[in-house]
Amino acid sequence: MDSPDDGTDDKPSVIIRCQDNASVGVTFCDRFSFDADSVHYAVELRAPGLTARVNDVVAWTWDSDLTTFLEELAADYRGWEGERSWQTNDQDLRASAVFQSGGHVGLTWALRPWPQAAGSWGASVTTWLEAGEQMTSLAADVRHFLAEEHE
Repeated sequence: MDSPDDGTDDKPSVIIRCQDNASVGVTFCDRFSFDADSVHYAVELRAPGLTARVNDVVAWTWDSDLTTFLEELAADYRGWEGERSWQTNDQDLRASAVFQSGGHVGLTWALRPWPQAAGSWGASVTTWLEAGEQMTSLAADVRHFLAEEHE
């Protein structure tokens, strides 16, 4: 994880790169808030031949958030059975996780804006991270990104 990205921009972001293929990744960026109840941000997915972005993902402060989901995955670094998942209330961002022997977590990030609208679209990428330190770092980076007040 990189936070902020490459230093060419002073806007905060979290970049998640797949440890097996650095050209596959997810970026959380362009965070803003209208009020104390929500945080809005953009999510970008990229992989060879794919670039997708949703500009207005909403995290509600009163809801189970992405940070909690990631912290729970990091706490279970020894593994789990099956798939675990989380999604926003609007269902435009979904994260699902599987544990693979050898201590790696496959996080599939799926964007599907306007899921009920005719002509909607969806895209997903899977990033593989180390179950221990990389997952803990990711959870901390996302917590900082979503909680930090920016001008």
